[in-house]
Amino acid sequence: MQSTFFENDVPQPLAARLRPRDLNEFVGQGHLLGPGKVLRRLIENDSISSMIFWGPPGVGKTTLASIIARRTQAEFVDFSAVTSGIKEIRMVMQQADDNRRFGKKTIVFVDEIHRFNKAQQDAFLPFVEKGSIILIGATTENPSFEVNGALLSRCKVFVLQALTTADLVTLLSRALADPRGFGGETIHMASDMLELIANFANGDARSALSTLEMVILNGDVGPDGAVTVTPETLEQCISKKSLLYDKKGEEHYNLISALHKSMRNSDPDAAVYWLARMLEAGEDPLYVARRVIRFASEDIGMADSKALEVAVAAYQACHYIGMPECSVHLTHAVVYMSLSPKSNALYMAYETAKQDAVKQLAEPVPLVIRNAPTRLMQELEYGKGYQYAHDTAEKLTNMQCLPDSLLGREYYRPTDQGFEARYKERLEEIKRWKEAHREK
Repeated sequence: MQSTFFENDVPQPLAARLRPRDLNEFVGQGHLLGPGKVLRRLIENDSISSMIFWGPPGVGKTTLASIIARRTQAEFVDFSAVTSGIKEIRMVMQQADDNRRFGKKTIVFVDEIHRFNKAQQDAFLPFVEKGSIILIGATTENPSFEVNGALLSRCKVFVLQALTTADLVTLLSRALADPRGFGGETIHMASDMLELIANFANGDARSALSTLEMVILNGDVGPDGAVTVTPETLEQCISKKSLLYDKKGEEHYNLISALHKSMRNSDPDAAVYWLARMLEAGEDPLYVARRVIRFASEDIGMADSKALEVAVAAYQACHYIGMPECSVHLTHAVVYMSLSPKSNALYMAYETAKQDAVKQLAEPVPLVIRNAPTRLMQELEYGKGYQYAHDTAEKLTNMQCLPDSLLGREYYRPTDQGFEARYKERLEEIKRWKEAHREK
């Protein structure tokens, strides 16, 4: 069995010392923990059920589990997916079963639950099902892919977001004032340095606090014991030039906007420059790669479908080898996007269709294209008149696939750019054929 949150009182890093003790000290995640929000109500009412916290590192997943541990009357067990095996799981589950017989709840917190294999995850399932334990998992990976479907269906997923620069500045300011941090010491440090550290941390509270602790420990100590942190000390600790950061905390969004718009404007030189600004400022290369993937379909689309392949390949390369080596792969992708023909036809197609879909959510699927796996469905004429396109010479039919109320609506309007011109000709050919074979 793993240690609980309450066992050790040994000297700890700043991030551990400042771990919030209740929701009032918690910073960020207002969409879940603001007044009246669902997760806050569950915690305050001690009505926790099995759940999974999904979000990037350093946003409060373990901290929330710690807060729950302080409020609940249940026994709290902290598991690590890295060090715990099936034997340890079964031992804890047996103890939880015994506790249930005596009317006591057991909350099991599993950090990095995505690292558990299927057999380890399956070991929790029967105990979650019969209520022996309340499982709280934390993961940085999409639980849809990393958590067994049976287990996931029994857990509520809460998505935690990266902390904003303002959130991190609040946290850093508290660290300077709180007795658990540096509140008992005299620290001379310009306020804009906190924003530099917050930007460098990229939404990660643990990273921000660790950097603050490092710069203070490396600060200049005066005769009176006061510590002065200079810009030179800060720069050495974060190994980045201060000028790369925006003092108002907007640089992250400004730079990604500049990159996106430079690629859209077919300017590879500007795009590579903004890419370098982001990466050298400490931006997560996977974040940049995800944005490039989006760009490949939003701004290029069918004009060059290979753009999506290049973008996904760049993401995989960044995942495999990381910085600084993956900078050349992102450069490859960014230049390719910049030089590719542009079309936003796919983006416009979806946005237009979305408007109709939201307005007409109850529009029935035409009978002709409904599935009919049972006799009753067949009797109700599901699938009656369906035409299998592969049975025709042209691989086309005049079958109606849109609801009656949307008949004739056009969402995808291809441009003349790049390869999309070919698809435009093909679409026009298909429409001419269907019009000629339309039932009168």
